[in-house]
Amino acid sequence: MSKEISVLFVCLGNICRSPLAEGVFRHILDEKGLSDRFRVDSAGTGSWHVGESPDHRSTRSAATHGVTLTGHARQIQPEDFHRFDHIVAMDQSNLSHLQRYLEGVGGEVTLSLLREFDPQGGPDAEVPDPYYGGPNGFEEVYDMVDRSCREFLDHILEEDGTGE
Repeated sequence: MSKEISVLFVCLGNICRSPLAEGVFRHILDEKGLSDRFRVDSAGTGSWHVGESPDHRSTRSAATHGVTLTGHARQIQPEDFHRFDHIVAMDQSNLSHLQRYLEGVGGEVTLSLLREFDPQGGPDAEVPDPYYGGPNGFEEVYDMVDRSCREFLDHILEEDGTGE
């Protein structure tokens, strides 16, 4: 690999799904000894939670699997479309928002849905927003995100030609 690969995970408010995906992806990179090859972040399409820590339920779910969530919510910015190689949306609504945004700001970024890479998902599968649900919803989302992030990493490494 000749350069750092950058990945930005995006959901609506950047307090539940995208910080979870960021944390899980970082955890997988650490497990595989690949952290120094990647830059990983998360953002939201909305501004409601800017500056807030990840939702305590996402943090708790992640912690039960040995994953730490850090950082604070931020809203996606025009420069993100030039700073990141991959921007990965949690659902179709956010992907559509990102596609419209990309048309306005340009960039060479690859946009995708996270669950495109889920062996139990598919091209249009979404990571549901667990915000208004109970703890089981956060655990289900964790499982989806973990499966998807593992396959997404394999996809990136294959695309990069470095494999594992």
